Amino acid sequence: MLPSDFQTVEVNTDLLILGGGMAACGAAFEAAYWAKKHGLRVTVVDKAVMERSGAVAMGLSAINEYIGIREGEHTCEEYVKYVRQDLMGVSREDLVYDIARHVDGTVHLFEKWGLPIWKDEKGNYVREGAWQIMINGESYKVVVGEAAKNAMATLGDKGQILERVFVVEPLMDGDRCVGAVGFSIREPKVYVMKAKAVLAAMGGAVHVFKPRSTGEGLGRSWYPPFNSGATAYFTIKAGAEMTCQEVRFIPVRFKDAYGPVGAWFLLFKSRATSALGGDYMTVRKAELEEWAPYGLAKPIPANLRNHLGLRDVYEGKGPIYMQTAEAIQNLAAQYKDDPKGFKKKMKELESEAWEDFLDMTVSQSILWAAHNIQPEEKPSEIMACEPYFIGSHSGASGAWVCGPEDLMPAEYRKQWEPIGVYNRMTTVKGLFTAGDGAGASSHKFSSGSHAEGRIAAKSAIRFILENNTEPKVDPAEVEKIKAWLLRPLEIFAKHHKETSDRNINPNYSIPRQFMFRLQKIMDEYAGGVSSCFATNKPLLERGLELMQMLKEDSEKLAAEDLNELMRCWENYTRMWIAESHMRHLLFREETRWPGYYIRADFPKMDEKNWHCFVNSVYNPKTGEWTLKKVPIVNLPV
Repeated sequence: MLPSDFQTVEVNTDLLILGGGMAACGAAFEAAYWAKKHGLRVTVVDKAVMERSGAVAMGLSAINEYIGIREGEHTCEEYVKYVRQDLMGVSREDLVYDIARHVDGTVHLFEKWGLPIWKDEKGNYVREGAWQIMINGESYKVVVGEAAKNAMATLGDKGQILERVFVVEPLMDGDRCVGAVGFSIREPKVYVMKAKAVLAAMGGAVHVFKPRSTGEGLGRSWYPPFNSGATAYFTIKAGAEMTCQEVRFIPVRFKDAYGPVGAWFLLFKSRATSALGGDYMTVRKAELEEWAPYGLAKPIPANLRNHLGLRDVYEGKGPIYMQTAEAIQNLAAQYKDDPKGFKKKMKELESEAWEDFLDMTVSQSILWAAHNIQPEEKPSEIMACEPYFIGSHSGASGAWVCGPEDLMPAEYRKQWEPIGVYNRMTTVKGLFTAGDGAGASSHKFSSGSHAEGRIAAKSAIRFILENNTEPKVDPAEVEKIKAWLLRPLEIFAKHHKETSDRNINPNYSIPRQFMFRLQKIMDEYAGGVSSCFATNKPLLERGLELMQMLKEDSEKLAAEDLNELMRCWENYTRMWIAESHMRHLLFREETRWPGYYIRADFPKMDEKNWHCFVNSVYNPKTGEWTLKKVPIVNLPV
């Protein structure tokens, strides 16, 4: 396949939505409503298909953010305090509150569209924990994706959905983002998309670090392996200010198949213990005083729970076990004097245990079966996974965005006044984001990401109405981007016959080899699994040196076909979020999130000097990075 085989498809629209996950589906649903009122065009572009795209593609067993305002269960203020606590004091509380006040309505829409939500005998949603509600969610994303497509269909010829198109580069008109360039992964077409506003919601990133699953297990991860940091790359390359790029997320999951643990901890009330039987959350409780005030308040932050478990592992007390049998026995104990009732309850609990995996991680059920594990009879190993970049969960990486006018602190607002105060717009005019793309606003999860997509889309429509000018794009720049995107095909065609094995060639690197190099750098120098999630200044500086070499070698990436071309650019975008991460790690001279990473040369938390955001900007014109501290302004809650 050669670049000359490709045709160029030009798309002109008003709002361009990039992505197909929960945030993008929320954006499409909301944008369709407002665009129809004003006669505007909306185009959605997704690498996959919307019904099975994004982090929820395989399903979920719970919705992790539901406030319960109408039921009088919780308030938005309580949720803000919860997020503040779990992120060790670092969160954009105006963004968190904004999502919290809208998320319940989004969940009610899910139910209206057909999502089965568990209810008790009184008709109330069944809580898994304080903020979570249980669902039968194997088809969760199908339900949400279909609703987004139905909404887009109401626009008629003003609504367009492009699937199997991989977006890479932003199109700029001076300092304004006016589109994107990508290519089909099914046919030889380059898409040049021009718009009056762009909403980037292409997910977070996995496979930046070397995964625990290698060899025959390569590709298995907790977060979807097809999420490659496209949103972060897009916003960085557009010149947007980024925040919290140092805050990666390391979930604890069932070993090897990455099965979820939330239902076991919250619904089944299970304990996690070392192999010696000690409950590390109890045995090591005194160590939480080192991380006051967050270690002394409830709930204990996820990273600190990780930290205590990892301390047991590093002291040779592993493996760590989820005491599933004990939990099930305890729940059934109320029927101990009723043999038939006990047997019935045990079967019910066993069924729920398996359903939790069948709803969202089928591979964990397969692994249990293959290992002859019956959860009611024996415990199962759990592990800390490799790091991920997922600003919608318990990480916080993403773009620094404008907040809602009624909540955003004046200290933040002034940054947007020169270009326009539009909720969820990045520091680049016309470029919006949501979900994993919006930083410092963790714990939005699937429902909150959908709600945030809706918030961003409504705001983007208002931006278009108030800035309704046609985008101006330099044709020469477009041609330059097209040639650059297709260069890997040209390199492969030119050199692949020079060796007997296509994978070994002095003139190019295939994307798989490139990914392994990236993962090795991150694993060994940026605090991956093999380095016990620890790093320091010399390691990071050396890692950045090696990253620069990798960046130079990215010019020799080669692809034989469209799938491999996609893999080239997936790994290229991973490389950029990796560099951003290392620069943030190097800048923040403290350890604020042990259990996610440790700066071994600054092993303590420093509230006096580092209770702040770390923000960065990459200058596309000079190639320089600038990092700075930004004060945290709390809401009065």
